Amino acid sequence: MKILHTADWHLGKRLDKYSRLEEQRAVLDELIALADEEEIDVVLVAGDLFDAFNPAAEAVELLYRSLKRLAKNGERVVIAIAGNHDSPDRIDAPDVLARECGIVFVGYPQATIAVGELCGGFCITKSEPGFLEIKVPKYDYPLRLLLMPYANEYRLRTFLGVDNEEKELRSILEAHWEQLATKYCDKFGVNILTAHLFVMKRGEVPPEEPIDEKPILHIGGAQAVYSENIPESLQYVALGHLHRYQEIDKARMPIVYSSSLLSYSFAEAGQQKNVVLIEAEPARAVDFRQLPLKAGKPLYKKRFESISEALEWLHHCGPAWIELTMVSEDFMNAEDRKQLLQAHDGIVTIIPEVKTKGNVAEETRTIDLSQSVEELFIQYFSFRNKQQPNEDLLKLFTEVRAEQIDE
Repeated sequence: MKILHTADWHLGKRLDKYSRLEEQRAVLDELIALADEEEIDVVLVAGDLFDAFNPAAEAVELLYRSLKRLAKNGERVVIAIAGNHDSPDRIDAPDVLARECGIVFVGYPQATIAVGELCGGFCITKSEPGFLEIKVPKYDYPLRLLLMPYANEYRLRTFLGVDNEEKELRSILEAHWEQLATKYCDKFGVNILTAHLFVMKRGEVPPEEPIDEKPILHIGGAQAVYSENIPESLQYVALGHLHRYQEIDKARMPIVYSSSLLSYSFAEAGQQKNVVLIEAEPARAVDFRQLPLKAGKPLYKKRFESISEALEWLHHCGPAWIELTMVSEDFMNAEDRKQLLQAHDGIVTIIPEVKTKGNVAEETRTIDLSQSVEELFIQYFSFRNKQQPNEDLLKLFTEVRAEQIDE
């Protein structure tokens, strides 16, 4: 059985004031062509289909048209779960119509998908909250999917029926997954978990979350899920949320973040974006490999100490999105800025780095706009108040920002 794992489409996302919709359309065309070329049976989209709870009409249209083409008139089935950027109600809303095209949406962890025929000979044979079994026409064994769309802590505890606020959510999820796996995931089918979560290996340095993402290192304010919390009977874990391709663990089973479709911030400059091809059969380790994506403009972070050097590079770099840092002895004048902006239409931001001579040694004063909002807040607070913000204030700032992102 050939399965394609993709995630973090973020349709409608902009880079500062610049639309990425045409690039998203191109990379989705590329993804669909790869699915056709590799004769994929099932596609898993592991969350963050949109970039906002209320996406623009163009982004909504692009999603539905692309998923319909990806499902190939029912010749393959597509299962898409909600991420932390998605409205679960919006993801769930078109499910009845989508099923007619071979597309299954899962917005909430507690969603129960109706058992029955899909088009193209696919059939949902078993279902309960957090689980689907699908009969794929070409094979005499089923695909079992444990499903975990993103959920905040309250929603997750409600779904799992846990009143004890002190009990670790990772332990609760482990028990939930183990119960489903014990009930359904035997050696006679292909067994996979797809989730939009922050997963890490215990004892290792946590992977970095995307710089402009709402942090979900802690599940709704609780804690990260460890790879050891995932049942042994699963053969692959298809994750969404982190934008860089990462294999979190391979010792027990592959636990993989496929990456986002495009580089969405300059912190992702230079990253290779991918989808993952999984080849699976019962009772055997899966084979999996990255399929690199080539569509979309590259993102460059460049630093120059002279206008002439910058202009020379800009004239030869080709289509791209660019963050320029310009180092000078004094503030950049309007004429220099105008020359740079006229040299390339992909300049997103110009960061001035001004050298000032102190009494003892040369000192560089700069505001690095590639830092996270939290780091910039700490710098601003320290500058205005001559002291670091305390832990309570930082926590309040993070909560307020998270609420703004949700809205």
